[in-house]
Amino acid sequence: MNYLIFAFIIIILTVILFYCLMDIYNKVVTLKNYTEKAFANIDVLLKQRADEIPELVNIAEKAMLHQNSLLLKLVQSRELYFNYHQTNQKVEANNQITDYLQQTMSVIENYPELQALNSLSKLQKRITLLEEKIADRREFFNESVALYNTGIQTFPNLIFAKILGYKPRIMLGSGIISE
Repeated sequence: MNYLIFAFIIIILTVILFYCLMDIYNKVVTLKNYTEKAFANIDVLLKQRADEIPELVNIAEKAMLHQNSLLLKLVQSRELYFNYHQTNQKVEANNQITDYLQQTMSVIENYPELQALNSLSKLQKRITLLEEKIADRREFFNESVALYNTGIQTFPNLIFAKILGYKPRIMLGSGIISE
């Protein structure tokens, strides 16, 4: 009789443990999927902004001969963005693009002959509009990343995350570009 009670308690505890582990696994997977969805929502806009870079470089390189290293870094960051497939890599490349784009726009302000170009004005407006849309989605993405990172770094989720190879995600940097 004691043996049956002991076996029954072990079975109950095993079932409870199984359901707890299943719940933890489902939470970690859900958080991962939310970050992927959030990035997919912003990735379209990031690609559109990256597609504007060649035109910006074409307009700017004629007048900014001694700033070619900055333009080259901008183009290289764009190429990295399109070559990367993992979210963290794309986020890092995007953060570089944002930095170099801000620097380029700041330098362009020092060239009145560029400022006078209608094509540059239109391009700046398109980039600024994209930046505003990106900013709206960036907040959602970064919130998803914060929840995911917290979820995989807290106990007991940490154990499952390590076993499954889940790593922290990188947040998108703020990219405020003015006209």
